[in-house]
Amino acid sequence: MSDLDTVFNESWPEDHRSGVVAVVGRPNVGKSTLINRILGQKIAIVTPKPQTTRRQQLGIYTEEHGQILFTDTPGLHKPHHKLGQYMVTMAENALQDADLILWVLDVSVEPQEGDKHIAATVARLQGDTPVLLALNKADLADRKTLQAHAEAYQTLIPNVGAMLLSALTGDGVDALVKDILSRLPLGPRYYPADQVSEVNMRFIAAEVIREKIILNTEEEIPYSVAVEVDEFKERSADMTYISATIYVERDTQKGIIIGKGGDMIKRIGSEARAELAGMLGTQVYLDLHVKVLKNWRSDDDLMRRLGYRLPKKEN
Repeated sequence: MSDLDTVFNESWPEDHRSGVVAVVGRPNVGKSTLINRILGQKIAIVTPKPQTTRRQQLGIYTEEHGQILFTDTPGLHKPHHKLGQYMVTMAENALQDADLILWVLDVSVEPQEGDKHIAATVARLQGDTPVLLALNKADLADRKTLQAHAEAYQTLIPNVGAMLLSALTGDGVDALVKDILSRLPLGPRYYPADQVSEVNMRFIAAEVIREKIILNTEEEIPYSVAVEVDEFKERSADMTYISATIYVERDTQKGIIIGKGGDMIKRIGSEARAELAGMLGTQVYLDLHVKVLKNWRSDDDLMRRLGYRLPKKEN
């Protein structure tokens, strides 16, 4: 039986609500952390570095009376290369296709220039789509500070709902989900109740490896790296073989990823293997390679090769 058959054989109440929620915000405000918290499992990588999320990812939350399709979009920012342009285009498309825009903000700090840029982008693209502010990181400031910052954020887009919460601790997240559902239109269940994402394990494996690279390296390395899974095979009931290639833009970056005596690539592999084993419930044999693709972030053909779905060139 296919997933589609499963959906149509399920029943849901007449007051069932469903829709697409575009999760936007400047880099590093906690968008991926929030989605992972709501879903109860990790589908998006999380690091302290900006622009960690590069592609639009779908997270599926289902309860008896509703289904929310969260699109975790790349952080809206001013792009400096083709990869940045791709990321911004994905985020802007998500705004236009959504039933609700969930703008995640870091309420522990005052509005930044990036927030003003996003406010202008949302105002330009939202049309009739409602907006809800998720004032995240409420655990990092006192009540007086939170109130002042919340009021400042609400002036960026007036007359919209706002919720204080902490994606890290979970405080306020249940109330946020309830509020989101109340704002969605009546509609059917689009995915089986037990499905939480549309991405496959090959994609997740590549993202986990990239996460460990970001967490273990500094300066330009996190932004120059792409990961491609070349082989993903269940060799037995308790062993999964994964072969992946890490691409960088310069030979010096390759040397940093490998490290002295191979110590960095070993650390990245060890951390990625441990997390993937927990996800898969098997032992993992992880085979990593590092190659140079010069200036791949500014080359349309190389970006398409690495899975970034750019519009095809016209002849």
